[in-house]
Amino acid sequence: MTLPNRGKLLSEIIDLTDVAGDEIMKIYRGDMQVRQKADASPVTAADEAAEKIILAGLHKLTPDIPVVAEEEAAAGKIVEVSDQPFWLVDPLDGTKEFIAHRDEFTVNIALVENRAPTMGVVLAPALNTSYAADGPGTAVKRVGNGDAQPITTRPIPDKEVIATASRSHGDKAKMQELLKDYAIGDVVVSGSSIKFCIVACGDADIYPRYGPTCEWDIAAGHAVLNAAGGTVCTLEGNEMRYGKPKFLNPDFIAYGNRG
Repeated sequence: MTLPNRGKLLSEIIDLTDVAGDEIMKIYRGDMQVRQKADASPVTAADEAAEKIILAGLHKLTPDIPVVAEEEAAAGKIVEVSDQPFWLVDPLDGTKEFIAHRDEFTVNIALVENRAPTMGVVLAPALNTSYAADGPGTAVKRVGNGDAQPITTRPIPDKEVIATASRSHGDKAKMQELLKDYAIGDVVVSGSSIKFCIVACGDADIYPRYGPTCEWDIAAGHAVLNAAGGTVCTLEGNEMRYGKPKFLNPDFIAYGNRG
């Protein structure tokens, strides 16, 4: 499948994340009601409202491309994607941050082609910041209504490597065990898929993840990081692929520029 105008489509996906982000922020500033899903993870009205907006938008923009979305998957709707292009949607990554009124939650939309994320948009609505990319050298960051600025990874240094991790996966000793070849000097803690973007901007060098994730959690951030010169690999060193059984990821390490 060939997309006719990728630049126009990316712009429309950015607009779609902005609309979803606006809806999330209405609920963030109001009375959020929290429920538990079958796996005991939290879900709010914001997750569901944002996903509804995104699904409607994607079906209108690309009716022939299937969409795999977190809340639909949690409700038991699993889409068969095989080797065809498909969208991965996490309407609100970092729900725990959202509930705790920490601003590090994101809206994520990614296009997967040939089992790799190619186009990706990550929006942090409470931070008024977004990241977008569609292929090598296209990664950009936008703050507020400002112009999009190119971003790129930095070469990973020989020492004083900066890692980024979530609050629940920030154990420096565990990270050092995983990152045997790197001397960790500092750890930047952040929520959600922003961690991929921190590495993509060159503000950190490496992001190890040693807990369960699903493909929709990481695909948009992976697309941005790849476009900025980074990579995401399994602990065996293989490039992370998509369309896996149940859309589950193994442990992985996201790298900046390894040269």
